Amino acid sequence: MATTERDYYEVLGVDRGATDADIKRAFRSLAREIHPDVSDAPGADGRFREVAEAYEVLSDPARRATYDRFGHAGLRRRGFRPAYADFGNVADIFAAFFGEDLFGTSGPMRRESARGGDVQALVEVDLEDAFTGTSVELGLEIAEGCERCESSGAEPGTGAVTCPTCQGAGVVRRVSRNVFGEFVSQRTCPQCEGAGESLEAPCSSCGGEGRVVATHRLNVDIPAGIHDGQRIRLRGEGHSGFRGGGAGDMYVAVRVRPDPRFVRDGDDLHTAARVTMADAALGTTVRTPALGGDLEVEVPPGTQPGEVRRIERQGMPSLQGKQRGDLFVRLDVAVPARLTDEQRLLLEEFDRHTTEDAYAREDEDEGFFRRLKSALR
Repeated sequence: MATTERDYYEVLGVDRGATDADIKRAFRSLAREIHPDVSDAPGADGRFREVAEAYEVLSDPARRATYDRFGHAGLRRRGFRPAYADFGNVADIFAAFFGEDLFGTSGPMRRESARGGDVQALVEVDLEDAFTGTSVELGLEIAEGCERCESSGAEPGTGAVTCPTCQGAGVVRRVSRNVFGEFVSQRTCPQCEGAGESLEAPCSSCGGEGRVVATHRLNVDIPAGIHDGQRIRLRGEGHSGFRGGGAGDMYVAVRVRPDPRFVRDGDDLHTAARVTMADAALGTTVRTPALGGDLEVEVPPGTQPGEVRRIERQGMPSLQGKQRGDLFVRLDVAVPARLTDEQRLLLEEFDRHTTEDAYAREDEDEGFFRRLKSALR
């Protein structure tokens, strides 16, 4: 039984007077919507099993009558057990109920040429490469189409014959009977692996797979402004498909190495410039690192420790357009750590002739803690 005992009519979205055709139509619609093969919704597998169980009960007149009179308890007393427990996966339920696949196509279920798998790769670039954009060469082991058999899997001059085990269906079915009825389960044919046909002579290069593993080299363009951890999708650069199927994609994850000169915040860059106590008091010009070349930053007289200068459009380029972020330069005021006797005397003399007015600022009323928060931001 399902883990929760919801009303079966509610599960299928039909009323208690629904006809057999209404119940079948509701199950078909729900199965195509919530089947785990087509739905990425969390819990799709459990939801599909619940819907399949509801249909199994309501589509059988005897079980439906028992359920209508006695509910779930009545079914349990009569030994009801959901048929999906006898199947390898929930897709088999659909075929067993209707003799068709999930989307209503009757007849054999064969494994045709299938799309190849995706490939994951990782590249590392410097921040300067992320600033200008660059190209990186990759060499990866991937499955490529076999040239000898032209991806068919058959030795040149030979072909394929109908699989004698499944007679071309691609699946083998097993019918089991018990007191509750007849159940049909099916599995992928073990001989042809769902292809429905066997090769007369497998290709000597690929062993019948239609593809071989080889080193694949390609250049990956890294766009300017890319962020650490972003991925680049290269369509058709993944593994080749089974016996001529389309190739998968390649996903390249980009790792941007940290640069000791900068801290990146989105498209903005943060750096620091050191000025002496005297330069901060008197004013000066300092050079600061920037991507694309050093810049000069004006340090006005009376600059305080931790003040930040913003230089517009000197940050990272934006992936979404031609805009650039800003460069923020934090000014670190260096205080002498070692003084000669003469220097100490000069500073003491300076201090004796300096009043509090010399340290006053126009924004002094802003408050110390507010200025502290501003500096930290």
